[in-house]
Amino acid sequence: MREEDLDEVMIIERRIYEFPWTRANFSDSIASGHSVWVARSAEGLEGYCVIMVVLDEVHLLNLSVAPLAQGKGVGRGLLNWTEVVAGRYLASSVLLEVRPSNLRALGLYERIGYERVGIRRGYYPATRGREDAIVMRKPLHRAGPA
Repeated sequence: MREEDLDEVMIIERRIYEFPWTRANFSDSIASGHSVWVARSAEGLEGYCVIMVVLDEVHLLNLSVAPLAQGKGVGRGLLNWTEVVAGRYLASSVLLEVRPSNLRALGLYERIGYERVGIRRGYYPATRGREDAIVMRKPLHRAGPA
């Protein structure tokens, strides 16, 4: 992801989230050196993700798929790419938070091996107060020394 992608990113972000990230959130992620990626097809930008490396763990901060691209493997592809990047940093796991109300994302994460490891109470803004976050982790298997 580059600054030039942010107009398209913001269209998707505002379309799919009631409480979207701001343009500044994405700009700061780029400037901070987080690993930020977009998925494109002939139709245009289909999705994006932002990950942050913290010691031996990768934290998935944002993974989003455009409405017309949902259900076509874009999210799974971005998660696979996240694991590839995590492997490059020798990370032992990927950590993420997801809204309990985001059943589609929750199902995808569970199908590909993410496990529920905790709850962050009142983590997300919601129309009425706050919504908890389910914390999920997927251990990554690294090859040992040869």
